[in-house]
Amino acid sequence: MRMFLLFCVLCLMSSTGYSQLPGPPGPKGDIGFPGPRGIAGPPGAPGRSGQRGQRGPPGQPGSAVFCGRGVPGQELETLKNSLAKLELAMNYDFVRRVGQKYFVSYKKRGSFSTAIEFCSQRGLELALPQNEEENNILTQVFGDDNKTAWINVNTNKAEGNFEADMKNRPLTFTKWGEGQPDKSIQDPGCTMLSENAVWRVTHDCSLNAYIICQI
Repeated sequence: MRMFLLFCVLCLMSSTGYSQLPGPPGPKGDIGFPGPRGIAGPPGAPGRSGQRGQRGPPGQPGSAVFCGRGVPGQELETLKNSLAKLELAMNYDFVRRVGQKYFVSYKKRGSFSTAIEFCSQRGLELALPQNEEENNILTQVFGDDNKTAWINVNTNKAEGNFEADMKNRPLTFTKWGEGQPDKSIQDPGCTMLSENAVWRVTHDCSLNAYIICQI
């Protein structure tokens, strides 16, 4: 009886075209579109250090300026003088450089003779501007209560009418104010730089004005 029922089922499945047995695999389908990018994961642990690279080729020799090699004698001497001036200038409270010249001061005041002596004892000269820039820079030493400074102009009218310095070298630059130098002033007459950067002669050389030396 069981064999008869199985035979009937197989006949029925055969007549309907249906079979329980798997058929052969079909052709491979097309590749689908890529999905959206996922969220970035946490960074991984750092890797090990790589090996040290090879040593590079040697560089070109450096400048020999401070060794005294490769520099003409005159340029080397100029460099030494500049360094010596700078070292000396840094000892003061007020330092201004113009070209190769330094103006220095402790921002103290005194008479004209005190100013000459102060600079001379240090192997320096009282400041004397040689151009408009130097003249204006000297006014930067002025404080709130005093706006005059002594400059290195000859005090003896008879020796050049205030047109030479204390060593009787002719002045190459002047900035006299109106009516200056005062012709009514006889010897001595000391020259001051005033707030508005002009020069004037005073007969009172004992006045307290700023002392500025030049290096």
